[in-house]
Amino acid sequence: MNKIRICHLYPDMLNLYGDRGNVICLKRRIEQRGIECEISEVTMGKSLNPNDYDLFFIGGGQDFEQDVLLKDLKGEKEKAVRFAVNEGKTILAICGGYQMLGSYYKTHDGTQMDFIGALDFYTVGAEKRMIGNYAYKISDKITVAGFENHSGRTYLGNGVKPLGKIIHGFGNNGEDKTEGAVFNNTFCTYSHGPVLPKNPELADLLISRTLETKYGHSELIELDDEFELKAKWYVLDKYIK
Repeated sequence: MNKIRICHLYPDMLNLYGDRGNVICLKRRIEQRGIECEISEVTMGKSLNPNDYDLFFIGGGQDFEQDVLLKDLKGEKEKAVRFAVNEGKTILAICGGYQMLGSYYKTHDGTQMDFIGALDFYTVGAEKRMIGNYAYKISDKITVAGFENHSGRTYLGNGVKPLGKIIHGFGNNGEDKTEGAVFNNTFCTYSHGPVLPKNPELADLLISRTLETKYGHSELIELDDEFELKAKWYVLDKYIK
């Protein structure tokens, strides 16, 4: 039987707006395909061997949590995360977790936190927050409905592509109509909610990429997503004009 091993990084510190629900969603959709799924929680002080896992999840957190985690992240875990990114392991990072994969975050008052630079982008804070229901298009087949709440403006660098194009809302910076980042199999987004339960197409994209990397195939049994898609289109129809 095929098996996917998920690493949930800093689950006790990075879990804004129910971001843990993304891991629950992934496990459920993996197991519905007859694939075994194992979740390990790796928090501060716990070692991280990237070869032990196939898919990584990093949730969102505020500036305080990011600052607290920084010393731990920039130790052994920095090398592990950078290795996972460069080896094409599947990673989903949300909001604060997204920012921590970049080069740095500079607050609106000029304080700078240097992050691990696993992806080439940086974030600059502003006094005005970007908050609300929003939507972005990843491809002709995938439109994502989510909720954003961040003061950081993220600007992508070399080799990093946006995850999607903003339909409604702010996204990365409220300026260039981009949302999130993609590099190899690392996917970053500002979308809380959690994002995956009401966007099953994105969840399955992550699962298929993981299977392709580990087993060389990405075929997935089709699931009945009636309720999940109703939830997504309720948000799109009600809030996204």
